[in-house]
Amino acid sequence: MASRLKERYFKEIVPELKERLGYTNVMQLPRLEKIVVSIGLGEATQNPKALEAAESDLSIICGQHPVITKAKKSIAAFKVRSGMPIGMMATLRGKKMYDFLDKLINVVLPRFRDFRGLSKNSFDKQGNYNIGIKEQIVFPEVDYDKIDKLRGLQVTIVTTAKNRDEAKSLLELMGMPLRRD
Repeated sequence: MASRLKERYFKEIVPELKERLGYTNVMQLPRLEKIVVSIGLGEATQNPKALEAAESDLSIICGQHPVITKAKKSIAAFKVRSGMPIGMMATLRGKKMYDFLDKLINVVLPRFRDFRGLSKNSFDKQGNYNIGIKEQIVFPEVDYDKIDKLRGLQVTIVTTAKNRDEAKSLLELMGMPLRRD
């Protein structure tokens, strides 16, 4: 069964994007490529159990097993050696990606305290969008009683857009609540 957001993309968003951006071919239009959800674990150098807790949180949030990210360089000031585990990440594609974005837009973001929309400045030059989430408990599937520590998440939405404006049009039409600055 196709995702609700993916069906909406092909039925409603594609014709609107063609009109807005002036493209004639559907393959020229920007689309979602992947969503990367990551947690940085600075405390993993002293507390190896933090990796297990973050792994369970991230696998519950994403619906798939995360990969451990390791330090590329040694940094003495942070007591980090090259090859040490310092984070987790999960890359979502296909149906899981659309389901996660649908959940993020319609369930998670409205749960933020004093939410007035996401910043338009979080786009990079390639048309990708980054969202920093301060606590993993805003996701409904995370059980508040089972978490050991509040951890932040980084959500990167990678698009095939050629620039910021195309990506902004795509995400606005998908329902991303961007601030009206």
